[in-house]
Amino acid sequence: MVIKKINLLLATLFITSILLMQCSCGDDEIPVPPNNGNVDIEGKVAVWRSDKAGLLKLAKESELLPYEITTDFDVNVSIDDGTEYQVMEGFGAALTGSSAYVIQTHLEEAEQDQLLQDLFDAENGIGISFIRLTIGASDFSLSDFTYNDLSVSQPDAPQDNFDLSIEDEYLIPLLQKIIAINPEIKIMATPWSAPAWMKENESLKNGGHLKNDLQESYATYFVKYIQAMAAKNIPIHSVTIQNEPLYAAPYVSMEMSAEEQKVFIRDYLGPQFEVNNIATKVIIYDHNWDNVNYSLSILNDATAKDYIEGTAFHCYAGDVSAMSQVHNVHPNRGIYFTECSGGDFAPDYASNLSWNTENLIVGATRNWSKTVLFWNLALDENSGPQNGGCQDCRGVVTINSVTKAITKNEEYVLLGHISKFVKPGAKRIETPNTRGQEISQAAFKNADGSIVVVAFNHNSEEQKVRFQYKQDVFNYKIEGGMLATFIIED
Repeated sequence: MVIKKINLLLATLFITSILLMQCSCGDDEIPVPPNNGNVDIEGKVAVWRSDKAGLLKLAKESELLPYEITTDFDVNVSIDDGTEYQVMEGFGAALTGSSAYVIQTHLEEAEQDQLLQDLFDAENGIGISFIRLTIGASDFSLSDFTYNDLSVSQPDAPQDNFDLSIEDEYLIPLLQKIIAINPEIKIMATPWSAPAWMKENESLKNGGHLKNDLQESYATYFVKYIQAMAAKNIPIHSVTIQNEPLYAAPYVSMEMSAEEQKVFIRDYLGPQFEVNNIATKVIIYDHNWDNVNYSLSILNDATAKDYIEGTAFHCYAGDVSAMSQVHNVHPNRGIYFTECSGGDFAPDYASNLSWNTENLIVGATRNWSKTVLFWNLALDENSGPQNGGCQDCRGVVTINSVTKAITKNEEYVLLGHISKFVKPGAKRIETPNTRGQEISQAAFKNADGSIVVVAFNHNSEEQKVRFQYKQDVFNYKIEGGMLATFIIED
């Protein structure tokens, strides 16, 4: 009886294997080989994960994932590096005046150096590769100022009195340290306002427009800024023309319509950059997702478009898909995501991981953005120093002014899951949209051939996810609310 059972089992296995080998499989199916996939092949997939409770933060799995075939999965992610999208330029945050002050004054030099390593070194930290500066003051500065503050009765059209020295105490020394850690870091700069004497309302606050007869002078202001920073060995990769140009904020701000911005770039800034051999890229809009016509109306002007690298967006209104709307009309111009802030208004750690992954880490990149930037890099325990803006914003890190303790917030974790692994020059590559199956994910290919996949499980329950890349398959059970990064070595 035992021999008959063995013979029957062998016959069944033989017939099953023949049927499997003759299977015509769909896109989401992989034929199971005769050994039923029970033999694991050593893989090269490293995993870093963060959980919704904040107990695991950028924790590396102790072992590499094996390659193994399975039919037991909830979600299938096929990775196609033959279909490429945008080239990534970097990930980071804004080094505001407040951020520079907090880092420089609240920490001793050794602690400063360690924090900068944690932030900007990819091997031992999270490898931030892109930072945004404010040209002059913002709502996170120690005071209101520009680099040419004169009385209204003393106009200076040639910008002869341009002076960057106010930044020599905190910002410039910190930038030089950062560049020493990461010489390839890209720096974007953005004004919150032109000098008051250049504006119709003659104030740095409450919006107000640039005087029409001082557009040439304001273009010179940009040129002087870029040249002054270069003299300090700080290259400015790109500028946006105006922070949130449609918001007449009660703090340092300036209004600029799309028509005004188009004319300024086309007739003044672009030509001045050409004459002065300025290679800094020009990026427009720099405001919320709820307006696509602003940038489209500028890019539709062929002469202005020649001077423009792309369009920048913020997260505070509208939907992330707006970036794809602009890309679809002008696919030969870049998309940049440049600002979003967490704060006490969003205190739930798990929800922050979920929203920011869906809309920024995955959402912005799947909608063509070359960058993902948060707002303040560092603030103190009182969400400051503040200069008239947000009263409860959170930095990527919080530095306590009394205890000197450093808290690495969820924005640090979120950035680390992508900035540490996706290098500038990487290309986003094809994966299916699996958000309908409660998994947000995006994949990238670095110049060295390594593949990076960032994935988040929005489901409250664990999901078994199968990843396919070329002939290799690996599987991972992503816990509910978990953010994971997978690195596939070439």
